[in-house]
Amino acid sequence: SASSSCLAQAIPTPENVAPTATAGMASFRCILVLGLLAGASAISTRDGMALGANPIRRVVTLLQDMQKKVDAEGVRDKELFDKYMCYCQTGADDLAKSVAAAETKMPQVTSALKESTAEKAQLSADLDQHKKDRSDAKQAIAEATAIREKEAATYAKDSGDHETNIKALGKATAAISTGMSSSFLQSSSAGVLRRLTIDMELSSADRDIMASFLSQGQGEQTAYAPRSGEIVGILKQMKETMEKDLADLTAEENAAKATYEQLVAAKEKEIAANSKSIEGKTARLGKVGVEIETFREDLEDTSASYE
Repeated sequence: SASSSCLAQAIPTPENVAPTATAGMASFRCILVLGLLAGASAISTRDGMALGANPIRRVVTLLQDMQKKVDAEGVRDKELFDKYMCYCQTGADDLAKSVAAAETKMPQVTSALKESTAEKAQLSADLDQHKKDRSDAKQAIAEATAIREKEAATYAKDSGDHETNIKALGKATAAISTGMSSSFLQSSSAGVLRRLTIDMELSSADRDIMASFLSQGQGEQTAYAPRSGEIVGILKQMKETMEKDLADLTAEENAAKATYEQLVAAKEKEIAANSKSIEGKTARLGKVGVEIETFREDLEDTSASYE
């Protein structure tokens, strides 16, 4: 070491003694260094004993700790920088992708919103029409029912009258055929027959014969006896006509009843179909309303991604 070299130069030996000025100066410098080292060693020893640590070692340790801290901060700063650069790169890529997705999505959402709005308008119009059709069908049933009730009442009266007339004609025919015309002329059926003679379409000759028969008194029974066969013929013809009229009335009544029943059945199906459509389209209208609000919110969110 330097101290050993200086000590070797400072101690005179046969090998290193030289009476030159340069050698003397070197010896002086070595002695000075040794003195300083000895003083530093003494101070170090005293301070080490007092403080328990070597000052040089403490400085070295402090520098080493600082170096470690600087290195750690450098590593941390590098990691932060790398993350920032990665974020800048991926953030730009993500933003580009988001804008591209928004540009693709905007027309789709706009189109879906337009379709849903149109569907909602159509559903509303359909519901109004279904409700009107159902109301019209109910009204048609009510009107048809009122007419049917009047027709049924008319048929009941007319058919009852025809049945009464037919019975009166039958009684008159039986009475004349059995020679009991006098007792028949005293019955209520004779009054019915008198009315029929006036109301029904008869030839003048037949009407005169019937009028003569109905005006016969108890004592004039023999006067019309020769005409009894003719009278019975007229009565049978009147009865057949009346029965045919009753059959026609009954056929008309049955046809009217069948038509009414068919109309009611058709209108009830129409009412049921409209009710089902109303129920289904009302539910669909609610869903479309929710879809429209969803599309509007989606459109606002997508538009906001441009900003």
